[in-house]
Amino acid sequence: MKYCRFLFENKTHYGAVEDRAGEPWIVDLTRAPEEDLAFRLEHGRATSWSFDFEPMPLTAADLLPPVTPSKIVCVGRNYRDHVKELGNEIPTEPLLFFKPPSSLLKPGGVIRIRTASTRVDFEGELALVIGQRARKLSPLAGWRAFVRGYTLANDVTARDLQKKDGQWTRAKGFDTFCPVGPIVSDELDPEAGLTIETRINNEVRQHASTLDFIFPIPALLAYITAALTLEPGDLVLTGTPAGVGPLAAGDRVEVSIPGLGVLANTVAPDAD
Repeated sequence: MKYCRFLFENKTHYGAVEDRAGEPWIVDLTRAPEEDLAFRLEHGRATSWSFDFEPMPLTAADLLPPVTPSKIVCVGRNYRDHVKELGNEIPTEPLLFFKPPSSLLKPGGVIRIRTASTRVDFEGELALVIGQRARKLSPLAGWRAFVRGYTLANDVTARDLQKKDGQWTRAKGFDTFCPVGPIVSDELDPEAGLTIETRINNEVRQHASTLDFIFPIPALLAYITAALTLEPGDLVLTGTPAGVGPLAAGDRVEVSIPGLGVLANTVAPDAD
């Protein structure tokens, strides 16, 4: 199962995605996940979501973030090399923080650099999309039953404000600081090793495997749900590998994992 969320004829739709000749295509419209209340209000109770739809390349669609989470839970310092590059100690338990849903940015959207910060960094990550309510999971439980699928994310961070504030809400939470997409897929296996790359202007800056996690996904979900109930549609960002660095106006940043495509965004100064 692969799906995306996009604008078509001035309305939001969800589309089933499949590969055709090595390229992703939106092949049909599909129902929205239960958590997208705005979609249900827009389309009403009728089956207006379903009508004749001509397949189109994913690259031709006006994509939106494929998720509408109630919360975005992030894991810091989950790759040893990244911990070392920032001069921190290896954590003994997961380090959690939030990004607000207002920070979400669509694929192809513009990351806005704020004048409040002198250094804004990219952080490519694998993200989990929660499929059913999860509370007090055991690390030995069948965690896959609670994960709808996987997507790409960029945990954009105002690095100077992160150090200055002592907590990370402002540094991680600016509008446009959480690009996500382009699709959600359940056809991957992070425990078998997924290769994540981040490129800036076509130059590889991050390259790592999910096998390098300090805390694997079962341990992360057990730790998170011991404190927080995860709801359908919630996002869990699993951490970024080494190689983070600053963004500048005019940059193009691309996060990729085979099977999830490329999350591409450009960078510009704040518009206001």
